[in-house]
Amino acid sequence: MESFMSWLDMIDGWVWGPVMLTLLVGTGLLLTIMLKGLQFRKLGYSLYLALIKRKDDDAEEGDISNFEALMTALSATVGTGNIAGVATAIAVGGPGALFWMWITGLVGMATKFGEAVLAVKYRVKDENGEMCGGPMYYIARGLGWKGLGSVFAFFAAVAAFGIGNMVQSNSVALAVKDTFGIDPFIVGIVLAVLSALVVLGGIKSIGKVTSILIPIMIVFYVGGALFILLTNIEKIGPAFGLVFEYAFNPVAASGGFAGATVAAAIRFGVARGVFSNESGLGSAPIAAAAAQTKHPVDQALVSMTQTFIDTIVICTMTGLVIIMFNWDSGLTSSSLTTEAFRLGFEGGQYIVTIGLILFAYSTILGWCYYGEKSIEYLLGAGAVKPYRVVYIAAILFGSVQKVGLVWTLADIFNGLMALPNLLGLIFLSPVIVRETREYFAMKEGVAPEALRHADK
Repeated sequence: MESFMSWLDMIDGWVWGPVMLTLLVGTGLLLTIMLKGLQFRKLGYSLYLALIKRKDDDAEEGDISNFEALMTALSATVGTGNIAGVATAIAVGGPGALFWMWITGLVGMATKFGEAVLAVKYRVKDENGEMCGGPMYYIARGLGWKGLGSVFAFFAAVAAFGIGNMVQSNSVALAVKDTFGIDPFIVGIVLAVLSALVVLGGIKSIGKVTSILIPIMIVFYVGGALFILLTNIEKIGPAFGLVFEYAFNPVAASGGFAGATVAAAIRFGVARGVFSNESGLGSAPIAAAAAQTKHPVDQALVSMTQTFIDTIVICTMTGLVIIMFNWDSGLTSSSLTTEAFRLGFEGGQYIVTIGLILFAYSTILGWCYYGEKSIEYLLGAGAVKPYRVVYIAAILFGSVQKVGLVWTLADIFNGLMALPNLLGLIFLSPVIVRETREYFAMKEGVAPEALRHADK
């Protein structure tokens, strides 16, 4: 088993090596430049569309509202990455890893915007009248690279069992065992049953549940973290100081912390940032394609708030609490976050455990949709129901596995998903820019035809 883990670790290191990190951050920077910092200029408007307007009243097609599409995407991203993933990044890379998570999130907003534009533009209806979209469609239809589209769909269908399934059930099982002493096998059974009740109903069922569950769980968790931060306000400044200091300087060993290089802070900050917000992975645009929206950019503006909420808000809350109390304790994963919240105030560990259960459950729901749409692309609509059954069974399997194996496999398939998607985004970036320019020109009363004529 040790040799197998060593082999997996070697593959993981290659997949998440300099090439992947450069592609992820570089694609986000490219789109940020081409879109003239749209994620900063239009953040307020995007939050208005996502949280206040919530629905495109002029929408003609789609399976769920754009708010439900956002909540489905958030259900898949706001998961153990926000609790266990942040903790793992800091435990291995030091406080500076949080800085690199921020960078990944900020440029990732442009990536998420671009993914959603292409997802809606190139979406199609399946034989059941449901919308289908995502990287496999915009790679195949936008670039004509059907083979690469199939490669993405395969990796996504398999990756769903890692990032969206076994990682989630595994983290919940550990947290519940540590807090309440309940056997992981029992936890796995309960999670599998509750997931089956929703995912068997398809995207409309998932959309309805997540649109209620996600706002409640985010307010609950962020509220608990804010309480700790405000009641320990004198520690916030020094915590930020550690983040910026160790983002560019190596960390010496201290307490239970083994020490970390700047390269480790960057690697684990970016890897866990992507694991959390999924910008560049190509998963979220599968949900965006189901939205009832008239123009691709409408949904793209809503979709990019997902990365902001996930990384800039929730991951920051988790990271600051950990750094303020016990980042060098030697603990890792959800155990580190749980202990940090407990030190923040008596009973804080229950916020983490309950939050982790809700986050993981919602992620399992969202990723089932991603996986089934990927398998449908490869094998047709008839493969969806069998896929759901296997997916539900994997929840129980993941709850009793060792955490190291599950996380490593999830990391590998995340990276393999990202590669074809990033290539699609880079080569279709002119389409993203054109659609964006035409959208805002129409908002200003300029006809798209006039804009195209002016370009000539």
